[in-house]
Amino acid sequence: MPEQPIVVVMGVSGSGKSTVGRQLAAALDIGYAEGDEFHPAANIAKMAAGTPLTDDDRAPWLDIIAAWLADHRESGGVVSCSALKHTYRDRLRAAAPGTFFLHLAAERAELSRRMSTRRGHFMPSTLLDSQLADLQPLTADENGVTVDATRPPSELVEDAVATLRAGRPA
Repeated sequence: MPEQPIVVVMGVSGSGKSTVGRQLAAALDIGYAEGDEFHPAANIAKMAAGTPLTDDDRAPWLDIIAAWLADHRESGGVVSCSALKHTYRDRLRAAAPGTFFLHLAAERAELSRRMSTRRGHFMPSTLLDSQLADLQPLTADENGVTVDATRPPSELVEDAVATLRAGRPA
């Protein structure tokens, strides 16, 4: 790896973004940011009330994450962020070209199970379907991979590190 990577661990709620993101940042010895912490209070209140966010709601949040990525271009960094749509990922890449997207994907039933068993998170499982409806898979022009989020996080991290070290082209 010639330089430290910039990685967005992406996927819908319940996919394991925070767990994998923290472990990946530790394995790479670079900074980590929890994307949920960048949400304005109004967004958190809206989601907690069971109302899906709109593109307009997400725009300021994405801009904050993009700024974090830009600030970490030299030192490297990992951020967890749903990054559901191609246009959202374009926005993040514009701030930090070369961003690598690690898409954690799982079946709806597994995601729902995970969401229903976690405690203390503002996102209700009732919003899972709206996230799945918005999710656009990575395309050939995006630097990243989609992985099976039901695999152990340690395996996902090992594979991601190996992919990043191999310098997988965009």
